[in-house]
Amino acid sequence: QVQLMESGGGLVQAGGSLRLSCAASGGTFVNYGMGWFRQAPGKEREFVASISARGGRTYYEDSVKGRFTISRDIAKNTVYLQMNSLRPEDTAIYNCAARRAVLASERPNDYDYWGQGTQVTVSS
Repeated sequence: QVQLMESGGGLVQAGGSLRLSCAASGGTFVNYGMGWFRQAPGKEREFVASISARGGRTYYEDSVKGRFTISRDIAKNTVYLQMNSLRPEDTAIYNCAARRAVLASERPNDYDYWGQGTQVTVSS
């Protein structure tokens, strides 16, 4: 009964910031790699960021490097995505995902559990 729940999305002006949270329940996630993906209407799901089980390795899609930061609080079973300098092209539904493996991955098929998503809208 693994469940992931995202929060923190909303409407923000270009250049603003948001912090997304992903709370995991149904077990411990100390051995789970985690990731963030996003999808705009009519477009394919896109990798955003991922983090290894213990938080030692992180990876980012090129367009968000230097602007977004993924982190995790193992004790709270929570993963975060801090988003700064937001652009209109960042507008999408953002989903968090967990995989039954310790390594981070940018491939959606590597993930076993998905949250329902949270909407991020960046206005110009």
